Amino acid sequence: MLKLKHGIVELYRKVATSLPPDVESALRKAYEEEYEGIAKEAMKTILDNIGLARERSRPICQDTGVPTFFVTLPRQVSQKELTRTILDATIEATEKVPLRPNAVDIITDRNSGNNTGRNFPLIYFEETDEHLLTVDLMLKGSGCENAGRLYRLPVEELNAQRDLDGVRKCVADAVFRAQGRGCPPYTLGVGIGAAKDQVTLLAKRQLLRRIGDRHEEDRISALEQRLVGELNRLGIGPMGFGGKTTVIDVKMDYNHRHPASYFVDVSVCCWANRRGRLVWG
Repeated sequence: MLKLKHGIVELYRKVATSLPPDVESALRKAYEEEYEGIAKEAMKTILDNIGLARERSRPICQDTGVPTFFVTLPRQVSQKELTRTILDATIEATEKVPLRPNAVDIITDRNSGNNTGRNFPLIYFEETDEHLLTVDLMLKGSGCENAGRLYRLPVEELNAQRDLDGVRKCVADAVFRAQGRGCPPYTLGVGIGAAKDQVTLLAKRQLLRRIGDRHEEDRISALEQRLVGELNRLGIGPMGFGGKTTVIDVKMDYNHRHPASYFVDVSVCCWANRRGRLVWG
């Protein structure tokens, strides 16, 4: 597991210091299409920051967030052993990248100093019949995490019923309430389903999808595209300074729900949609 640990340390470095090409490309397109003025200057600052972080191999943002792992592992791999490897890699990456220590004990209010603690970082496992181990890492800052919202439909004040139009109204409400506090342009992950914990995880998983891809279900795909257009007409714009680009994409997925429940979670990601993948054979 030593080589795997080093691989995860390098994954941390890559995710913390450089954006995926699809995200950076979407931000550059937004800059080109933005009006002159403070919104365009904000986009230029974002792009300059991306370039400096890559050039100097330093974190894109001082808040390196809550490390969140989505791991697909073969049956013969021990979850317990792999968890230990991820924790060891996290401690090493905190020192070497470096990552800002963000793991705070809620009882003592003390920071562990190494980004490990009680269920910190977050690690989600899924078993596969394949022989490859896949490790997806997301670093999501707390500013945009705090901007996310959970809804239980129907929502009377939004006139949002238990249907896809009700979902649309919830997503629009979440972005309107967030304004510029979560550092737009945003990528949004939306989860729909039967239970609060189910849709929250489902929404966050959507942030791993590539910018521009669409859901295989036509009605969900159409809603994703419609929301991109509608949200960009809100005029919140880059960093909340107004302009054409409030979101660069919306990703959505759903599960079956209970007849008595209809939950929607909106996971908001800032412009620094930091994610990366390690495939280990």
